[in-house]
Parts: sequence; structure tokens; C-alpha cells
Amino acid sequence: MLGKAAISKGDGNFSIEEIEVKTPENDEVLVKIQAAGLCHTDHDSLHWGRKVILGHEGAGIVQAVGNAVTTVKPGDNVILNWAIPCGKCFQCQEMNQHICENNSPVVAGDKLPDGEVSTGHAALERTLYQGEGIERSFNIGTLSTHTVVKEQAVVKYETAIPFSSAAIIGCGVMTGYGSAVNTAHVTPGSSVVVIGNGGVGLNVIQGARISGAAMIIAVDVNPNRLEMAKQFGATHTILANKTDKNLQEVSKLVQKLTGNGGADYAFECTAIPALGAAPLAMIRNAGTAVQVSGIEEEVTIDMSLFEWDKIYINPLYGKCRPQIDFPILLNLYKKGELLLDEMVTKIYKFEDLDLAFEDMLAGKNAKGVIVFE
Repeated sequence: MLGKAAISKGDGNFSIEEIEVKTPENDEVLVKIQAAGLCHTDHDSLHWGRKVILGHEGAGIVQAVGNAVTTVKPGDNVILNWAIPCGKCFQCQEMNQHICENNSPVVAGDKLPDGEVSTGHAALERTLYQGEGIERSFNIGTLSTHTVVKEQAVVKYETAIPFSSAAIIGCGVMTGYGSAVNTAHVTPGSSVVVIGNGGVGLNVIQGARISGAAMIIAVDVNPNRLEMAKQFGATHTILANKTDKNLQEVSKLVQKLTGNGGADYAFECTAIPALGAAPLAMIRNAGTAVQVSGIEEEVTIDMSLFEWDKIYINPLYGKCRPQIDFPILLNLYKKGELLLDEMVTKIYKFEDLDLAFEDMLAGKNAKGVIVFE
């Protein structure tokens, strides 16, 4: 089957080009993508140094399935999940499906168990670009009219929800909500600080609100994002100054607002390495700091920030268990508790992907979504 996909060249540029998607075999599913959410990771993947089909948030309709597939059939609506569980490894058995030991993306340059270096072809053979296999971002590559993925990468749903709203569940919503609910276990009546109010941060706010937090303090340098934060549940906002090193002045305001030496929970959602330790300065003794944004650089931390009994957690993907958590999120949406339609600030055509990236980087949207015609 021929389709189109946004293909990164690895040097910061991309183009929308024709691809060939193979017929699904065995445990594979062919999905016609209806909508794909945009995330900063998608923009980061423009600089991965290799060709890759962009996108890792998406929802669509099953077109065909392999002969071993049992959970979905053609015509089913599905949400794509990028952290694909095998269900058999140690971590999956421990219900840490988001860090499956067997289904992490295989890409060129990865070291294999035998010490050899992967060419990436094991993950590339199902999609062809210019006659050669091409990697899909996180093995799903949702900025594409069609994708073929493992059965475990799709979650069927029957909830009445626009594809544009369903698409964002598969990363930004799950990561934020799950960090508050699955990882930090925010308690009723507690106080919460959320540093960075983009798509992920806003969903941390939603998770905290749904968990019954009494005080939710949103922190950002962008006034527009602070206004968004109020819509999704923030009770207080602090406009930070970019010159406030390590957000020391913000920390003082948080301590004053909470009255307990700091908040019960603080979440870092900016992906700025210099702010990696910032949530520790905003929580009380025995409070919990959560580094949500996935900083993967060296961060220097003054150990006195841990005094006393503070906990610092670095979770992935909100500890997502797709077949369990996606239905929970859809049920919360159905009850009107989880705001998803409101989070989709703007819908773009596929050919306007450049503009969608520009708006995302400028902080204009809670979430921008590509909708395929």
C-alpha cells in the first residue's frame, strides 16, 4: 500500500514523501492514521542524525490484521502506544510495561546483546522509502497516512471522541496524568507545583485536580500557558523570570503560598537541564519531587536539597499500562473530568506541519494536532 509520511533527514529538516507500507503479517496491524498529536520529542527527532518517519502520538482505524492478531479487527478505532509491552519479560510481569525489556525501539547504531551494532533493519522491513526500509519513530511513526505496528502497540476504544482528542492520549496526556496519579500518587487535599505548563505539564495539573489536590501552583515564563493552566485546574499561578537561577525566587513564593516549607509534590515538565533540581527546592521535608520531562543530561544537584527525607523520582511515560490506563483516561473524558477536546488548541493539515512545529515551539498551543483528510 502506498501512503505519505513526514520523513526527517536527520539534519533538522523533513519533507512529506511517498512511502510503501507492507501488508501486516502474524502479530501486526495496519492502521490508517486519522490524527497525530505533536510533541517536542517529534521536533527533537529531526536531529537524530538518521532518516526516520516522525510522530509518536496518534489514533486511527484498523485496515488489516495479521493472522495471529486477536484483540482488534478491521474497522476498529485504536489509539497508538509507543512504549510497546511484550507482556512476558521481567518488567512487564512486574507491571512496568512502559519499560519492557524486549520491545524497545531497534534503530541503527544500537548495541545488540551479542555486542554487534544494529543496522536497524529488524525494525525497518515493514515500511519502505525509496525502495529501502525506514525506521518509524518509536516503532509507530504516526505522522504518516498509514502505519504497520505490533498488536501490542494499539488499544481499541469505542468511546465517542474526536480522533484529534484521542490521538494525544498516547503520550502527552498519559505522561502528565500518569506522573501525578500512577507515579507520585497525589493525595486528596495536598499541594502541588507544576513547573512548565506545556502539553505534559497541563496534564500533570489535570491528574492532580482529578486526584483531589487542594492547591495546584502552575509555574511558567509564558503568560499564555499560565492562562491555560487555570482552565485545566491550577488554583494559583506564578510567572517566572528567565533570569531566576534555579527558580530560587519562585521557590520562596511556593514556600510562602503553602505555609509548610514547600509543597507536598513538585513536578518538573520543562526538559531544561538547569531546572532538573528545581522541584526539590519547592517541596517540604518528606515531600516528593518528580522529573517528568525526561532530562538525559548531566545535572548537578546540591545534596542539601534532599534534607530531609525528600523523594526524587524520574519516571517514564507516567508508568503507562496501555490496556489499563487508556480506558481509564477515556472513561474520565466521558465523565467530563479529563479535558481533551479543550486541550487541542489548533488542528493542522498535514502539509502545514512546518507551521504546527513553529506554533508548538512558540508556546501557542496546549496541543497541536495534525488531522489527515
